Amino acid sequence: MKIEIERKFLLASERWRSLVERSEHIRDGLLASNDERNVRVRIIGERSTLTVKTRRIRGQREEFEYDIPYDDAERLLALCGSDVIHKVRHYIVQADLTWEVDEYEGLLKGISLVEVELDSVDQHIDIPDWIGHEVTAEPLYRKSNMLRDRRGISKGDEQGSSSRAES
Repeated sequence: MKIEIERKFLLASERWRSLVERSEHIRDGLLASNDERNVRVRIIGERSTLTVKTRRIRGQREEFEYDIPYDDAERLLALCGSDVIHKVRHYIVQADLTWEVDEYEGLLKGISLVEVELDSVDQHIDIPDWIGHEVTAEPLYRKSNMLRDRRGISKGDEQGSSSRAES
């Protein structure tokens, strides 16, 4: 188990592209969610994981991540149906931090977000000039809400998964 402390931002420019050290494709599916507690399955390149995240309290949450067999991950992603998110994650090391730029594909094409994981909630960071507005606390930028918005479904109208929320 680890403690996850992350901040999320929009991009301010394309300058980040020249700073990318490596990139990888990610498929990400939400298996279960309740009161901002999530169970996700991911395939990141050749690695497949099952991740449980607790509710965020005071800017941090517990994260449990386990490697699982690739075939199991494929089957679990299939159970997620059209809620599987495809994205390319680009890694940039700057100011002693690893910044992760996620460029979404498919239904979320055109959306790009930047995340950075920190050691403490009050850790000072120098925000690079290619990073824009912080959206860490904005529910609109949770993946489940972005999907709902792109489908034109209001949270109250969604059947069977109206309790899905993610951070």
